[in-house]
Amino acid sequence: MRLPYYHVDAFTGKLFSGNPAGVCPLEQWLPDRILQSIAAENNLSETAFFKRAPAFFELRWFTPTLEVDLCGHATLAPAHVLFAELGHSDNSVRFQTRSGLLTATRRNAMIELDFPARPPQACATPAKLSRALGRMPREVLKSRDYLAVFESQAEVAALTPDMDLLGQLDCLGIIVTAPGEDADFVSRFFAPRAGIPEDPVTGSSHCTLIPFWAERLGNSELFARQISRRGGEIFCRHLGDRVGIGGRAIVYSRGEIETGGVSS
Repeated sequence: MRLPYYHVDAFTGKLFSGNPAGVCPLEQWLPDRILQSIAAENNLSETAFFKRAPAFFELRWFTPTLEVDLCGHATLAPAHVLFAELGHSDNSVRFQTRSGLLTATRRNAMIELDFPARPPQACATPAKLSRALGRMPREVLKSRDYLAVFESQAEVAALTPDMDLLGQLDCLGIIVTAPGEDADFVSRFFAPRAGIPEDPVTGSSHCTLIPFWAERLGNSELFARQISRRGGEIFCRHLGDRVGIGGRAIVYSRGEIETGGVSS
């Protein structure tokens, strides 16, 4: 069996930056073992698989080691493939996912994702968190992920975390953030438990970052940068119990995946 496959750089308008995602349109679902094997072989932070249903598209996301409940860049990437490659003519596309119904809407040169807000709550700072980061954050909060807040962009950029220690924390990932120098805020995201030491650009972390910074900065529309090595841009809107996560995407490659040698 051969599957169509796209490699898409998300949250960027230029190649070799942003967050690369694998995108596999399917006619029918394959066994989970094969989906996970494809994601592991791709060795990207996420591979997205989707198939058409009568009123929406079913969408699932796999890291190299596990299936996740929410992913931003691997929602932006299949939306871009549908709009730019597969002739989806509506201005919006709806995805049914493990996090409910998600919408991606074309807004000029961007695509905006409508995602659930995940505002963080203050919590005690785990000893392993500060040790793993090598610096004591100004404050620590938690939603799905830990959110470690620092004073400056330079502090966030300088972090060289101990991934073994971070992987022992009771969360999927660790967000580190600070006010930005040429953006409203900056962040980085580490998820060693999910097989992703550092994610280049993370949509799902902005479900937490947007409500946090919207409250702190008193503004519902924000511009953010994720300052990983590849870097990326996120255009943010706080919409109450939802967030708008906007970005651009570009296709790096188009091809096929051969699964004929894998038994179902």
